[in-house]
Amino acid sequence: MGDLMRRITIAALAGLICVAPAVSVAPLAAQEHNTLTQAERDSGWELLFDGHSLDGWRRYDGEPMTGGWAAESGTLTHSTGGRDIITEAEYTDFELTIEWKISEGGNSGLFYRAALGEEWVYHSAPEMQILDDSGHADGQNPVTSAGSNYALHPAPRGLVHPVGEWNTVRLVVRGNAVEHWLNGTKIVMYEFGSPEWKELVAASKFSEFPAYGQAKSGHLGLQDHGNRVWFRDIKLRELR
Repeated sequence: MGDLMRRITIAALAGLICVAPAVSVAPLAAQEHNTLTQAERDSGWELLFDGHSLDGWRRYDGEPMTGGWAAESGTLTHSTGGRDIITEAEYTDFELTIEWKISEGGNSGLFYRAALGEEWVYHSAPEMQILDDSGHADGQNPVTSAGSNYALHPAPRGLVHPVGEWNTVRLVVRGNAVEHWLNGTKIVMYEFGSPEWKELVAASKFSEFPAYGQAKSGHLGLQDHGNRVWFRDIKLRELR
């Protein structure tokens, strides 16, 4: 092929390449909050908050839900008053996921295996701490920082997101074994009734409460600590 013909052929091919229509790939749509995918349903997950109501929740003390807690803009939120709330249902072995964010200097908590009949929910239920670590005094101590098994097992530093940002929690309770996960990292592991657990409880304020950590099945709870806190995407599956 002569040089002229070669240049014409190359130019023609370049023209075809240039005018070929671009193919755009739309990004995958993010999952809507407070919903389950079909895969999640097939795996046994259930929603504990529908984004619109407080159905399935009650006050720990049995009084009417008259204030403090509300379904607002797709979140389960607490402002002032209302006391601690718990799920209507009880759970034994389960995996829970939940997202939370806290106000400046705020404090709240996630309770599990809560038994009824005590003056306060924390008299029976362990608590995964929810906290503004940088703005609250409890954030200075690893055993009371965000993600800790409150006052017993410490949480590592540098994993909690700052005020105004969402944090993702995963909580696994199976038999006596418990795992706390925060923002994709496993941060706490312990066993109810182990020698270590008994020693830690005996040295803590929980030694005053005979029901603490004794229930094999119980309610999930969210804490009224007087501060603004928001929750969403509260999902649970029971582990058989």
